Amino acid sequence: MTRKLFGTDGIRGTANRAPMTAETALRVGMATATHFTRGDHRHRVVIGKDTRLSGYMLEPALTSGFVSMGMDVILVGPMPTPAVAMLTKTLRADLGVMISASHNPYQDNGIKLFDADGYKLSDEVEAEIEGRVASDMTADLAAPDKLGRAKRLDDAHGRYNEYVKQTFPKDMRLDDLKLVIDCANGAGYKVAPEVLWELGADVVPVGVDPDGFNINDGCGSTVTDTMCSQVVAHGADLGIALDGDADRVLIADETGRLMDGDQLMGLIARDWANRDRLHGGGVVATVMSNLGLERYLEGIGLELFRTQVGDRYVVETMREGAFNLGGEQSGHIIMSDYGTTGDGLIAALQVLAVIVATGKKASEVCRVFEPLPQLLKNVRFNGGEPLEDDAVKKVIAGGEDRLKDSGRLLIRKSGTEPLIRVMAEGEDKSLVDEVVNDIVSVVERVAG
Repeated sequence: MTRKLFGTDGIRGTANRAPMTAETALRVGMATATHFTRGDHRHRVVIGKDTRLSGYMLEPALTSGFVSMGMDVILVGPMPTPAVAMLTKTLRADLGVMISASHNPYQDNGIKLFDADGYKLSDEVEAEIEGRVASDMTADLAAPDKLGRAKRLDDAHGRYNEYVKQTFPKDMRLDDLKLVIDCANGAGYKVAPEVLWELGADVVPVGVDPDGFNINDGCGSTVTDTMCSQVVAHGADLGIALDGDADRVLIADETGRLMDGDQLMGLIARDWANRDRLHGGGVVATVMSNLGLERYLEGIGLELFRTQVGDRYVVETMREGAFNLGGEQSGHIIMSDYGTTGDGLIAALQVLAVIVATGKKASEVCRVFEPLPQLLKNVRFNGGEPLEDDAVKKVIAGGEDRLKDSGRLLIRKSGTEPLIRVMAEGEDKSLVDEVVNDIVSVVERVAG
């Protein structure tokens, strides 16, 4: 079945505009409940959200959908996506739901679904749910005496706080470190500063005043200038920037220099390999990760295994190959020893553990390889199939021929926005820039 509702990371769109409407949320709740109602036990779902205004619209709509099908709802309020995944498993719920559009602006929102083990749903299951959304579900409605109930879990915040702290080495503290933590005015705005402070750090919080409109607005992992400048201004040892739902992280050293997810994966991989903790002989990452990471890992006897874009595809490959480290250049770092999805705060703690163990500055520890020149540009389009145009195919083929063995070219549609992403990397920066700009120019012309 061709999916139209679900993208690479659940359902996403402009709030109160199709498909991200209360009606869609209601029907997604009903369809998902129908799919996950198996056996005669009392079924339950955990629902969390970030800080967007539209969460107040989508949360009750989803709740109504689940309750109407006889499923109990546990509401945990604003919580990081990985917290919802963790709580789904520990509360023995049948599924979990996170209402968030991640790094997108407040106008957007989304719905992410997790199974009972805390893993994001497969393409096949999402396709089945999507088919049910468009169908008549009247016959599946619960009898009046079988309706579900909804309640709030008051200690959800504390449960996740303790869970995260337990991932940090028990013989270590952050007592001598000053840390800037930018929570993007998002889902991690409470728990992230608390965890770092309780582990002993001197914390400088940024982006911790959500008002429903300011999530990811000039802050967080998508706008890192704020975090980097605060590190320098406060003389901090490290800066940590989360995104709106706190499942990704970027780091800045004491000079304000930024490290992306590739650098963090390289750092953690080396540390874990040295301590015989790394499983699978390497790291799982997407096709977007820099060639520099691949070459670095090869240099220390490890391998980079690539997947298509999307952290759930990384997780699927990790599970199939028994890897315990994977992620994306954007900062999704998945560590299966600790969780089932990306967790920005836990990833940051692993970086801090290396810094504490070595006693060195972040600038001496965190940048483990020199990335190859890489350029990514996005072209917005309004329908159609620009990548099927002959002129676009020709310029792409020409770009591939020009890069040859010195680099690579990646062209793809975004799974969450109407964008075509054009990325090239190679040893010659000017050549990389020329190839990307040539392709973007043709795609823009064809896309109108």
